[in-house]
Amino acid sequence: MHILDDLAWRGLIQDSTDLEALREHLDSGLVTFYAGFDPTAQSLHVGHLMLVLTCRRLQRAGLRPLLLVGGATGQIGDPKEAGERTLNPPEVVAGWVEKIRDQLAPFVDYHGENAAVPVNNLDWTSELSVVDFLRDVGKHFPITKMLSREIVKKRLESGISFTEFSYQLLQSHDYFELHRRHGCTLQIGGSDQWGNITAGVDYIRRRAGEHVHAFVTPLVTNADGSKIGKSDGKGPWLDAELTSPYSFYQFWFNVDDADVVRYLKYFSFMGREEIDELERATAEKPAARLAQRALAEELTILLHGKEETEHVIAASQALFGRGELAELPETTLRAALVEAGMAELKGPEVTVAEAMKESGVVASLGEARRAAKEGGAYLNNTRVTDPNAVIDPADLLHGRYAVIRRGKKTVAGADVRV
Repeated sequence: MHILDDLAWRGLIQDSTDLEALREHLDSGLVTFYAGFDPTAQSLHVGHLMLVLTCRRLQRAGLRPLLLVGGATGQIGDPKEAGERTLNPPEVVAGWVEKIRDQLAPFVDYHGENAAVPVNNLDWTSELSVVDFLRDVGKHFPITKMLSREIVKKRLESGISFTEFSYQLLQSHDYFELHRRHGCTLQIGGSDQWGNITAGVDYIRRRAGEHVHAFVTPLVTNADGSKIGKSDGKGPWLDAELTSPYSFYQFWFNVDDADVVRYLKYFSFMGREEIDELERATAEKPAARLAQRALAEELTILLHGKEETEHVIAASQALFGRGELAELPETTLRAALVEAGMAELKGPEVTVAEAMKESGVVASLGEARRAAKEGGAYLNNTRVTDPNAVIDPADLLHGRYAVIRRGKKTVAGADVRV
């Protein structure tokens, strides 16, 4: 299948310049494209994954990616609806540039004829004087067109600084410089960048007299219309120190049935037949969560590696009595317990009932006693008959952790210090 047809089937092209012209261009030889990521935080977010994985798809189809991490634009930030961005110190942004470059590495190949190339727009933006910027760049941008951008119109009511207003010029100039330096003829981005991206296409036409291409991917939303990973403000980061591999896996495993097939098309590299089969499985046996499991496993392997993913899957099973808790690495076990909800308890003598109550698997000590009497109380997957029994330090996992479970499905953790 032609890469454009595959992208269209997956729903990955929201807007584009002339697609037939782009198709002819892609068929003409090696094409260089770029995608930009601004370091406005120390890590990329799960919301960036669609663009990152689209870069991977294009490279696998034979295109050469330029991965731009904006050391210049990251110091300014694209205008947002909620007001002016906080300007971060240049040295902080420079550190984030390196972190994000490292995060992008697992998704692309830096070897071969179409090897990915990391670029930083600070390399050419820092060379521009104010006069050069106004004469050589600003001259090509009609103010009326810039004012017509939707986000700018919204911000005009509350106020927008020249700093953020000028962001479009800087991003457009990035495309011009990558076209001039690397022969880049295609820019991709998220749909919120369409105005900036088409401004860059127009800028190259005005200044260089050449025709280039662009397309943007759609905004990724949940079935309820909220942005992916943003419903509680704590959506996953790609940095393992900010979001553990276990939490990353669980995020995808817990995707709603109404979203999972669409997300398989967006984020996985499965073909039509495999996705169709998982769609049928979701309809016929939703409780098995086969589609969510396949999506979570594929993405976690891609970001964190196969070994770490195997630890994560083992932890997911062991917490519910289907594996050996003692065999789990401490970092994976702790991440799983934090995700489930973990209480900190201090001794010298902590009873099972206290651990059940404080960890939240029961509401009271009386409820803990009833659960034990009914055979539904577990400590490290071992049934407990005496809820008043003191937890033996020798039974703690890695010398401090206990998995507390009521019945088959209610699990929490305890960090016991005795």
